[in-house]
Amino acid sequence: MKIGIGNDHSALELKAEIIEFLKEKGHEVVDFGTKSSESCDYPKYGEAVGRAVAAKEVDCGILICGTGLGISLAANKVKGVRAAVCSEPFTAKMSRAHNNCNVLAFGARVVGAELAKMIVEVWLDTEFEGGRHQRRVDMIMDIENGEE
Repeated sequence: MKIGIGNDHSALELKAEIIEFLKEKGHEVVDFGTKSSESCDYPKYGEAVGRAVAAKEVDCGILICGTGLGISLAANKVKGVRAAVCSEPFTAKMSRAHNNCNVLAFGARVVGAELAKMIVEVWLDTEFEGGRHQRRVDMIMDIENGEE
């Protein structure tokens, strides 16, 4: 799987661990994040990953900032992106199974490296269930498209 990853300055170390983890699992990783520890603006990294996901340049995305919130908000402004902040594996699983989220976000100041790896693994291993959930995802996309 080809995975886009983005981060701000607060998540440099965690991003490096997640990239190594993903590569060990056989995934290709495209790094859209900052490589500097100097303060930077997370929205541009959330947007970059979101645009890559929406354009199908990558299969899915992972975003990391201090809390995961700001960077996910930026990604969610890109049409076609469904980003979810997940601080534990159950929410990560449900974000894929029920919401077909294509971008995972979490906070470097919220979760440690081992928990982050568990979240990523569960998220990547979970398939969208479709069925009644597809109707709900379609409703979300209708809102995005300005349809009633």
